[in-house]
Amino acid sequence: MKKKIAFATCVQLGLSCIEEIYRISGKVDLIITLKDEKAKDKSGRVYLDDFASEHYIPLLKIDNINDQEVLSALKKNQIDWLFIIGWSQIAKKEVLETPSHGCIGMHPTLLPIGRGRAAIPWTIIKGLDETGVTMFKLDEGVDTGDIIGQGVIKLDQNTTATQLYQIVDDMHIKLIEKYWKDIVTNNITLKKQNEIEASEWPGRKPEDGEILSSMTMDDADKLVRAVTHPYPGAFHKVEDKVYRIWSAKTNKDEGSIKLVDGYLIPIDYEIEV
Repeated sequence: MKKKIAFATCVQLGLSCIEEIYRISGKVDLIITLKDEKAKDKSGRVYLDDFASEHYIPLLKIDNINDQEVLSALKKNQIDWLFIIGWSQIAKKEVLETPSHGCIGMHPTLLPIGRGRAAIPWTIIKGLDETGVTMFKLDEGVDTGDIIGQGVIKLDQNTTATQLYQIVDDMHIKLIEKYWKDIVTNNITLKKQNEIEASEWPGRKPEDGEILSSMTMDDADKLVRAVTHPYPGAFHKVEDKVYRIWSAKTNKDEGSIKLVDGYLIPIDYEIEV
């Protein structure tokens, strides 16, 4: 018997997964998302009303994934698997155990590397030449659950967050297509994460995008590429002005940063006074 699936998301990565499920003739029995007024500035924020209405899927809008109404909806709809994609709140034990088979997440790194927040910006800031997306069964830890499958993504020294977000989105779709049949027929194989290789990356705030004069040219270049769209953007303060930088080119021969007149030359930027 095919499994009953619920999906919790409020970002494009999750919507892309749901769209792929329907493209391959799958079905979702319940969609859970944040209330419209919540997380309006979240990177990749989307609204699921139109898709849910078009496909006659019950849509539950919530404040928190651990709310009692979530548990009630999962029980009422007899959910076997709950996908939680692009969701900042940590699901607690009761939520994880309410679906008969558990919960599935995806994380845009090759776990156990890069557990935690802001995976796409950190990948660029750290200058990695390889990353990926991991599909895994959620447990009570942060990105610590057993792995269902992974997809590898290659990067170069010009990759931007905009480009990587799209590649990550495409990889989410590929993993859904690859493992959907195994999930709905309860035929997945789980692999433990190697704790020896584990690392955790902290969250980032908009103010972490400030370009400082003490930075090297390489560090500034990485920061601009790491926090461009869909993120808040890099910025540099010059007296009473703030330069919001979405893309830039660098003079690698120079060892320090001087905005506009000098070495980090904005291609696409806004000036805030």
